[in-house]
Amino acid sequence: MKKILFLFALIAFVFNVQAQSKTIKGKVTQMDSPLANVQISIIDSDISTTTDANGLYQISAEPKDMLLYKYPGLSDVQIMVEDVTRVLNIEMTQKIEQLDEVTVRNSNRKSQKELEEEYKYKPNLIKTAFGILDSETAPGKIRFLQEDEINDVGICILDVVRNEFASVRVFGDCQRGGGVYIRGFNSISQASPAVYDVDGQILTDTPTWIAPASIARLAVLNNLAMTTRYGSIGAGGVIVINTKTLLYAGNKDGKPYDQAKLRNNKYDNSALTSVDFKEDKPSYMNELLNTNTEEEAKMIYANQIKKYSSSYYYVLDAYDYFSNRWKNQEFADKVIEENKNILSGNPNALKSLAYIYQAEGKLKQANKLYEAVYTLRADYAQSYLDLANSYRELGLNQKAAAMYLRYDYLLAEKLLDKEEQVITIMDRDLNNLISLKGDDLVSTDKVNEIKLDDDFKGTRLVFEWSDSEAEFELQFVNPEKRYYKSEHSLAADAERIQIEKRSGFSSEEYLIDDTLRGNWLVNATYLGNKSLTPTYLKATIYYNYGSASQRKETKVFKLGLRNVNQQLFTVSNALSMVAN
Repeated sequence: MKKILFLFALIAFVFNVQAQSKTIKGKVTQMDSPLANVQISIIDSDISTTTDANGLYQISAEPKDMLLYKYPGLSDVQIMVEDVTRVLNIEMTQKIEQLDEVTVRNSNRKSQKELEEEYKYKPNLIKTAFGILDSETAPGKIRFLQEDEINDVGICILDVVRNEFASVRVFGDCQRGGGVYIRGFNSISQASPAVYDVDGQILTDTPTWIAPASIARLAVLNNLAMTTRYGSIGAGGVIVINTKTLLYAGNKDGKPYDQAKLRNNKYDNSALTSVDFKEDKPSYMNELLNTNTEEEAKMIYANQIKKYSSSYYYVLDAYDYFSNRWKNQEFADKVIEENKNILSGNPNALKSLAYIYQAEGKLKQANKLYEAVYTLRADYAQSYLDLANSYRELGLNQKAAAMYLRYDYLLAEKLLDKEEQVITIMDRDLNNLISLKGDDLVSTDKVNEIKLDDDFKGTRLVFEWSDSEAEFELQFVNPEKRYYKSEHSLAADAERIQIEKRSGFSSEEYLIDDTLRGNWLVNATYLGNKSLTPTYLKATIYYNYGSASQRKETKVFKLGLRNVNQQLFTVSNALSMVAN
């Protein structure tokens, strides 16, 4: 990105974050029960409080403050306060302690981020569902098979493990099924078979569908301190399998690995459609949907807005209702105009409406909202990405490039935090702009000189969410009806959530190439947020990405009902999936 920094004039950067103290309220629970005497403090300050007998608390904090929730025996929780933070309801979970005695030197203990960076070139590391284990510091011996030691002539994992480890016994075969016994807990006659941890997914059935050639590393865990996290199913030990998709962006042909095919996750058509959700809509929506005439609906709206005058969710629902049910765009716009005080000053509300406008093709209106969000959140990476892409939608390619480069400049000046997952998407978007619209930015002979390396061609999915506290699972079902899941939650990856909050970023991308033609189904399970409110999820689908025929489609979904798998959309002619 720095190669073309000189081509654009950078607009002066001004942070608009004001240190303004606010009262944060909420409830702390464990297993749905209120938790009393939880210590809540602001890190690097003397401010603290505790929850009462009902698990309730309140504390005064400022944007960017980091709240720490502590309770004996439970895992600590850290949440960064934002400009919109008012309510933080926290679910605390059991802390897993290592049971074996182990001496740890400070110099040897590394963070998960450091281990992630070393994983590609250090063969003594193995990725599990609970993080990366380092054999040098693990509380027990880890036995490995590396890629060059794996016999890829075999048919399945049973052939790979057979006769490779002392005291490990394989029964059955690849055709009829089988399993593995790892000695160490009980006698063979009473032993439980091993379970399998495949790229972070825990399986009790032997994954005989995994081709030996796709295995990069395999490790055997039979020490209680390393298997206790797996619960009772791990009593017979764990075989951890890291497939090549974790090590490489592509195979020998340069194609991405299909993560769904590497697993035996067979889709059972369990996701619900929008029709199935009718009974679970807010009561005000059911009241509006049951009307017979538009005039009756307007009368109900006039009464409802008095009750929901502080809810931007209601305003957006009412806008959508009159726009789509009665095709009355004039009245729908009037709903927004009359209630703009509810939206203004709230970045989450403004982004949600901008998503809706983009999906409707109202690109100028969306752009104004993104400019307003940028004014409120000039220290959020997402503000730069949203505004740059919005300018590009309007054909203002010079302005779009300037926004990407302004963000890069602020990183170079260390005015913003540099995070790799943010830079990956920013770089891809900038490179795509240069590749397809370079003539608008520089002379033709300079385009190839400044273009970044990005050879991906296919379908690209980019997901963005309006509330940074949103937690959800995305499920991608391939044409062979196998699925891959990606969970975005504090419990699944606390470090990732902290990075997103620190950098002000709420996007992720998935790439689809052309190795498996058919239809991909995309589903989502909403896990909630800290304020127990809905979240708007935007999906941007880029077809023929990176080619002259590239086009895109924007879809918006309001996620409200928790813990239910919901169908979002189908991507036609989409093929195999790689998570970035």
